[in-house]
Amino acid sequence: MNIAHLLRRSALLYTHQPALLHGDQVLWSYATLAARTAALASHLRTQCGVTPGDRVAIYAANAPEYLEALHAILWAGAVSVPVNYKLHAKELAYVLVDSGARVVLTSEALAPAVREAGAPQDAVLVFGSDAYRTAVAHAPMDVCDRAPHDVASLFYTSGTTGRPKGVMQTHRNLLAMTACYFTDVDDILPGDAMVYAAPMSHGAGLYNYAQVLRGGRHVVPLSGGFEPAELVQLAASVGQLTVFAAPTMVHRLVDHVRTTGANVSGFKTIVYGGGPMYADDLRNALGVMGNRFVQIYGQGESPMTITALSRAQLADRDHPRWAERMVSVGVAQSLVEVRVVDATGQPVPAGETGEVVVRGDTVMPGYWNNPTATAQTLRDGWLYTGDMGALDSDGFLTLKDRSKDVIISGGSNIYPREVEEVLLLHPRVREVAVVGQRDAEWGEVVIAFLVAGNGGAVAVAELDALCLEHIARFKRPKEYRWVEALPKNSYGKVLKTELRELTK
Repeated sequence: MNIAHLLRRSALLYTHQPALLHGDQVLWSYATLAARTAALASHLRTQCGVTPGDRVAIYAANAPEYLEALHAILWAGAVSVPVNYKLHAKELAYVLVDSGARVVLTSEALAPAVREAGAPQDAVLVFGSDAYRTAVAHAPMDVCDRAPHDVASLFYTSGTTGRPKGVMQTHRNLLAMTACYFTDVDDILPGDAMVYAAPMSHGAGLYNYAQVLRGGRHVVPLSGGFEPAELVQLAASVGQLTVFAAPTMVHRLVDHVRTTGANVSGFKTIVYGGGPMYADDLRNALGVMGNRFVQIYGQGESPMTITALSRAQLADRDHPRWAERMVSVGVAQSLVEVRVVDATGQPVPAGETGEVVVRGDTVMPGYWNNPTATAQTLRDGWLYTGDMGALDSDGFLTLKDRSKDVIISGGSNIYPREVEEVLLLHPRVREVAVVGQRDAEWGEVVIAFLVAGNGGAVAVAELDALCLEHIARFKRPKEYRWVEALPKNSYGKVLKTELRELTK
């Protein structure tokens, strides 16, 4: 079944109920949202030549049009390619070429970057433009039939190679993910609202399907992003607010509430994930904002659905192992199996550390046009996450380390290899190793250790300029440290564990 049927169904059941808000102002009902979506889908098919299975990219910050654009792509039977709007034009160009995107939907502010990335003028549709207004007034089409195993979305992630990989998320994957939301994360009640403070191209956007299914309200902040004061105001004026946030965002929101004494009764649920939530921060959050938190652990390859730590489990302070449970990532979600295995793929005893693996209807069928990476990640029906963890005797998973050395800063993944490769472009950088350093505001920040070649150390401004030329601004190192040599083992591999010790 095409997951776009969820919106079609809700347009019939919740016809006149508010669907989309910009700030606290209602823009469209469910009937209007579905009508605009069906029209845009028809425009993509008839005017842009999009056929079932074609890829259509969205490169935009959060905006009211994002939701209808995402559903229109699916409605037309195409494959959505939601791209992180913070990516550099060169990084965007790779995604567009690799996915073979036929059309790019974007905002006016980002349209120049799309064109710099090489998208043809007639393949770019800009939110709010005359062409876009014509598109959403087009004669509508019905939802295109798709099979459960058909790809619905390509979610681009990266591995230690730094080369982005397109995770194929099927309609079955996304529908199973949506079912898990109700069983393991939260129920959605009449009048509930989801506010998109985190990027809709990532986890926050994936939760739209559960809200659509139950006729929830979708709120796009006027700022288009995360501003604590704005969220508090929306909680008061909109009410019954749910937000998905990275731990760093939770930390900022809690600090704001504690400092201002703001009323938090308008917040219903705060789902956090995408990085480590430290014990002290979680205790503080629960103390300031009460029992409103749920944690999820997932990755694009099993979107939002590996484990969950429920509201009830976080609130159960009388449990003798509460302190241990609160720093875990919870238990396996209902429609997946989770194991911790050794190097041979055999389960390890409770309490022992190994690699986290998962299987179920949420797990991707593979990476787009990348059979080698698929074979490395999917083995014997299991997704090998690359994360190290331990399961206790009650099934609670505690993550120990990220074997892929991913740095999570402000909820965004930064892959050391891609930063290292850019820095090595400078002729006076002989060697470099990038690691994450714990940071109170961002969770982690990027630290680069460099060995100088001929000519000696390079000025910070020069290295910054090199990074900005090739990668997104948020991936740029916070600090550059020049060293005589990088620590290595007998095989010549850089010992990043030792470098991380130097950042403490």
